[in-house]
Amino acid sequence: MEMRGMMGGFYRLSEWVMRLSVTNVLWLVTSVPFWLMLILFFQVEDADQLKANIIMLAIVAPFTLFPATSAMFSVARKWVLGDTDVPLFKTFFRNYKQNYVQAMVGGLFYALLFAVLIIDFQVYLNQMSGFQLIAYLFIALMILLLISLLHFFSLLSHFHMKTVQLLKNALILTIGRPVRSIIMALGAAAVLYLSTRITFLIPFFFGSIIAIYTFYNFNLVIQKMMLMKEAAETENDSESDSEEEKQTQS
Repeated sequence: MEMRGMMGGFYRLSEWVMRLSVTNVLWLVTSVPFWLMLILFFQVEDADQLKANIIMLAIVAPFTLFPATSAMFSVARKWVLGDTDVPLFKTFFRNYKQNYVQAMVGGLFYALLFAVLIIDFQVYLNQMSGFQLIAYLFIALMILLLISLLHFFSLLSHFHMKTVQLLKNALILTIGRPVRSIIMALGAAAVLYLSTRITFLIPFFFGSIIAIYTFYNFNLVIQKMMLMKEAAETENDSESDSEEEKQTQS
């Protein structure tokens, strides 16, 4: 029997709290090595040690963080598409296993680019006198790369493509849909900001909220593109029928 009214609202809210928190904890647990190294990264002040930690993070992330994030996005995809009662553990670990290789390979690509951009940012900001403004260019590039990464995880959870195609389409979506990409980035940034103020969000809601928000925006883009494609195909079919009728009459 479905609960209604205020009690029904509390029940549905508690269900979503459980779904988001369980998925977020699974994401954190399956990528523990990365988070431990990230904590050490923020405690280092020596420049050489900082670069070494960045390189280590770039090595560890593709094998831990990226497969875990891919699995989390797969769960978020189920929610956005209406399958809210999906078994969390089974769905998470099944997709973790299925997408591990592609997430790892894509992760190696993104981790390398992020490491290069972060190191270049540090160099231009602290060691290149008179070139500090160029450092902020690397921040812009990192933001674009981060948006592309979010698209990559959405694509990986939604389509069966080769890794190169996933990377290419993630870049195309980032550049080709700038308004939606900006909206997606602002939403993710808002969750990140709130998490720094309300630290309770980090262990239970930080990643899962970003995943469901990101895939929701991604799904809107895909649906719009599918409608545009169908409209174009219908128009082409109509033109073909008109040409056939003209040929028949002549």
